[in-house]
Amino acid sequence: MKTEIPTSSTGHLDRFNLARAVQMLGPFLVLAFVIGFFAVIMPSEISQTFFSAYNFKLILTQTVIVAIGSLGMTMIIVSGGIDLSVGSVVALTSVLGAVLIKAGVSMGAMIVAVLATGGMIGLINGTIISLFRMTPFIVTLGMLGIARGLAKKLADNQTVNLPDIALPSVGMFMADPAPNGYYVAPGIAIAIDLAIIMALVLNRSVFGRYIFAIGSNEATARLCGVRTRLVKLSVYMLSGVFFGLAGLMQFSRLRQGDPSTAVGIELDMIAAVVIGGASLNGGTGSIMGSMIGALTMAVLRSGSTQIDWPNYVQEIIIGVVIILAVGLDKWRQSRSQS
Repeated sequence: MKTEIPTSSTGHLDRFNLARAVQMLGPFLVLAFVIGFFAVIMPSEISQTFFSAYNFKLILTQTVIVAIGSLGMTMIIVSGGIDLSVGSVVALTSVLGAVLIKAGVSMGAMIVAVLATGGMIGLINGTIISLFRMTPFIVTLGMLGIARGLAKKLADNQTVNLPDIALPSVGMFMADPAPNGYYVAPGIAIAIDLAIIMALVLNRSVFGRYIFAIGSNEATARLCGVRTRLVKLSVYMLSGVFFGLAGLMQFSRLRQGDPSTAVGIELDMIAAVVIGGASLNGGTGSIMGSMIGALTMAVLRSGSTQIDWPNYVQEIIIGVVIILAVGLDKWRQSRSQS
């Protein structure tokens, strides 16, 4: 006997499949649109440079800092939170790395100190948010000012320059690719490896399921036995480690400690995560999507630079992309609710 699916059920299934397809393919479609946009508006001589293998390796190198930070931002947004202090944390940890290297500390000890500092700031944010139930927006906005002020104090409000002998070892993570050959920066491999690990953590581990559960409905997750405060504290602390690693990559790229660097980089990370399919209301998101979103942001900046658009035009474009990404998120939510 043949069973027929009711029309209403079929329509609901079609809408569900459409929403799921948009969520999965959306980041790739946005990236394809950005690449196609530059392909159309660029003069042929600039287009040849933009689409060269060397420029592609440069874009991947430029993606590393935002991509690594987006790993932490993805966890935070999926859990229903937000972190506005990322740029200041990146500046503080990069300055700390420069100060330690200038003082003669070994590379290994410097890396541990930088990652520990990022984790400590995340621990402070997570403790205040989870134990005192304060709004993540306010807490991390306050930390934005605190971390930036500490970076300026640590650097004595000036750029921390390194001796020439230390530059090669410091710059090894984010060295520019060779015009010819297959060399790429080790930071790219680090970002890819961490993305694979975090994708498994979010999708295959109990901790990952708890993050999604808290973002979907924290009260229900608590009633189901999830230790929501501990999970949120762990999310912010682990994310802080990723932000510290992003600061290390920033230090490696600049080869100096600049307390004024990375202003607004948290917007790039938030945009990357939202372009990747995450909802600012929490409960949805993916590491793969965030990585494609980070790559999209790097392509946008590279294309704008190739065309020689001024910096303010790039900022306007990034702002428009964020608004469109949030609009897409709202559309996805309305489709799923209907």
